[in-house]
Amino acid sequence: QVQVVESGGGLVQAGGSLRLSCAASGSIFSIRTMGWYRQAPGKQRDLVALITSGGVTNYADSVKGRFTISRDNAKNTAYLQMNSLEPEDTAVYYCYTIIQTSARDALFKYWGQGTQVTVSS
Repeated sequence: QVQVVESGGGLVQAGGSLRLSCAASGSIFSIRTMGWYRQAPGKQRDLVALITSGGVTNYADSVKGRFTISRDNAKNTAYLQMNSLEPEDTAVYYCYTIIQTSARDALFKYWGQGTQVTVSS
């Protein structure tokens, strides 16, 4: 059983910062990819940022230069540092992972429960 728990959301004024955390636990052999998607009301769930086990990152154009994703492989945890937040960043942020649960298993996707980020103007 794999559990993915995220935290760090909240209410912040425009220009402020938040740091999201996503921790995976349970039967984990390796975590290939970690990151976040976000979904605003009435909108599609879109990619925010991803980081591979080798540290390669990918960002949505809308957050480049403002958000930084990192990971601590020893803790099976990823972090999303969000600076210069804008009202357009308001959404539910969902942690996304690709995990191999044993040496013989294929890769599977796991989602966090979501955390609300609200940016006021």
